[in-house]
Amino acid sequence: MSDFLIPKLGTPKITSPYSLSKMVGDLIANYVHEDEFIIYDVHATPQKTITYEKQNLLEKAGPREKIYFDPQKVHAAIVTCGGLCPGINSVIRSIVMTLWHQYGVRHISGIKYGYQGLLSENNFPVVELNPEKVGYIHRMGGTYLGSSRGGGDRVKEIVDTLEKLKISMFFTIGGDGTQKGALAIEEEAKRRSLEMVVVGIPKTIDNDLSYIQKSFGFETAVSKAVEAVSGAHVEAHDAVNGIGLVKLMGRESGFISAYTALGTNDVNFVLVPEVPFDLEGENGLLAHLKKRLLSRNHAVIVVSEGAGQNLLPKTDKFDASGNKKFADIGSFLTDRIKAFFTKEGIEINLKYIDPSYIIRSVPAIPSDSVYCTRLGTNAVHAAMAGKTRMLVSLINNTFVHVPFSLAVSKRNRIDPESPLWRDVVQATGQPALMKN
Repeated sequence: MSDFLIPKLGTPKITSPYSLSKMVGDLIANYVHEDEFIIYDVHATPQKTITYEKQNLLEKAGPREKIYFDPQKVHAAIVTCGGLCPGINSVIRSIVMTLWHQYGVRHISGIKYGYQGLLSENNFPVVELNPEKVGYIHRMGGTYLGSSRGGGDRVKEIVDTLEKLKISMFFTIGGDGTQKGALAIEEEAKRRSLEMVVVGIPKTIDNDLSYIQKSFGFETAVSKAVEAVSGAHVEAHDAVNGIGLVKLMGRESGFISAYTALGTNDVNFVLVPEVPFDLEGENGLLAHLKKRLLSRNHAVIVVSEGAGQNLLPKTDKFDASGNKKFADIGSFLTDRIKAFFTKEGIEINLKYIDPSYIIRSVPAIPSDSVYCTRLGTNAVHAAMAGKTRMLVSLINNTFVHVPFSLAVSKRNRIDPESPLWRDVVQATGQPALMKN
């Protein structure tokens, strides 16, 4: 079993200014008690009894009756790192509004351009945040604070700046690299005996953080990807031997591609990093694509950016976040498909669409915006209670606290034997495995 124990700076002794109820049935929302937990693994076997220790249970998120920090002495800071994602501004707004209106915190700073904004040589100004400044930012795409990759490994310099600013709460909005950096920052702050908590909000458009039921922005990304695929389907359907090829984000996890296929039911082949495939041979993609065109006159292919990398020349380049740079599977497939059908003497009309940067830069759709707001609110509740080295997550439809160490321990990936992939194969009609 996993260890879900959440560290805290000390015993909360201050009565929360956020007035809620301690009674059930009075029609007023209640505080969350420290003994409220849920189990992670909901799978069950009849007549099998499992005993859980406290550390093996997930701590429920939410406001506590007693808090650790005096709101009048709090200096909170918010940073957004990595690539853009729908909903970042909704999270920023939620954190600011909850700190300001529910707890009375008046000293809130925004760090410009990710962890780079905490490095002294960049000299980026710190932004003062308040309800007036963030009131309408959720209607915009991108991030109000700006973002960047890299810098998170310069931990001592970052903590030097946080210490100089007298930050007591540090909210990190980002994905795997951001939260690994946040963990190292928290450890350095602890080594220096700083009274500072570090609380993360999971941002990864690929939905690939572990112990995260769903990362924010994912639903918006899928909804916009569906629009792109629908356009590709029209282009393919209305042409002679039309092929629509759409490349979507998904470096190591193909969730966006899988959900987009299920959301349109117009996709015939989905290629994801988790499921290998061959191009050539009687059970390869090209042979099945030919059969599809001969029988239906059109086809739509959705490919994740990290799919089929074994078929391309390997690269030894990395981005500033330490992510390996992948070769372009979309252009590769375009060239190979055209060459194959030229050799077969079959005329095709292929349209290649890459909507990646459009998808990630748009404002969040309402369902995502709701999720972002609740993530931000619960992050503040955790920080005010003195909880640290954790991020807010949704698991089994419940908001909970998850240690950084578990969230970044491995990538969340599609299980090829899971019901999700089974449904994708059924919806597309593609072979379960295109390997010779």
